Amino acid sequence: MAKAHLYHLTIKWTGNRGAGTSDYRSYDRDHTIKAENKVEIAGSSDPAFRGNPALYNPEELLVAALSTCHMLSYLHVCVLNGVVVTDYFDNATGTMAETPDGGGHFTEVVLNPVVTVKEASMLEKANQLHHKASELCFIANSVNFPVRHQPISVLGS
Repeated sequence: MAKAHLYHLTIKWTGNRGAGTSDYRSYDRDHTIKAENKVEIAGSSDPAFRGNPALYNPEELLVAALSTCHMLSYLHVCVLNGVVVTDYFDNATGTMAETPDGGGHFTEVVLNPVVTVKEASMLEKANQLHHKASELCFIANSVNFPVRHQPISVLGS
């Protein structure tokens, strides 16, 4: 039997200005995300949907989840394959399409990791391992849209 993992967190809406949801413009979309023994995250909706532009929105958090999951899977497969990574950053992007009924869905996420490796002999393998990392990423395996990768590997100084 497969091992199951349970994740528990609390979302609390903090955007009641006093009139609740009496109309579309009467409330803020602000909220908090909290998990036990962790720092609280302040969130809102995307500014296009009347959200606070200073706070993370669910769409950004989904892109962040895909990016970080890929990174963690990638670092794991690098260890298994003898590739020594000394730096990693990603400028990830996500595209969401709105639907006429007011809903929407992501059409793709593109990860653009730049990986620094210790030795020149590791560069080719470092780029190849993104495919295996993608196969292992829990979050990428849970979404119904493409998660593409455009990795660049560079030699550390």
